[in-house]
Amino acid sequence: MYYFYFDASALVKRYTQEIGSDKVNFLFNNVPLNRIMCLILGVVELFWVCVRKKNDGRITNLNFSQAWINLNYEVIDNQSDFKTISVPDPLVLDSMRLIEIHSLNSVDAIVLRAALNIAAELRNTGDTLVLVASDQRLLRAAHAEGLQIFNPEIDSQQILTDWIT
Repeated sequence: MYYFYFDASALVKRYTQEIGSDKVNFLFNNVPLNRIMCLILGVVELFWVCVRKKNDGRITNLNFSQAWINLNYEVIDNQSDFKTISVPDPLVLDSMRLIEIHSLNSVDAIVLRAALNIAAELRNTGDTLVLVASDQRLLRAAHAEGLQIFNPEIDSQQILTDWIT
């Protein structure tokens, strides 16, 4: 079974229209929310991206409000099955090695470290984690670390279909 772990560069495509939004929406419409996850830090980063888009006019106030409502309902609300992952100090400290090895920024290193930890846990049950992102440096690092990756901006929807059927 496949689980999907989002970084903010991909999750934002669910709440604002971007290249790749169709594939992210496909995942949300065809995969149970309990198999979709992100760091709680990613939620904050996603909110920042939406605020930035509102402030520079790429989305309207109405679109921003709707994005916030949808994000709350699908991701933040305690009643949602979407899994948000906390960022404990040991995870942050363990991510430092990845900064040096892959020249990642701190948030991407934390995202990758968490993904590697989750992927290891899932492998024990025969499941696979897919990192969904459109940040090229993060994707290259994740691939180098042996993670399954999906870029909604360039990868085929057929890949998703194959994974979820």
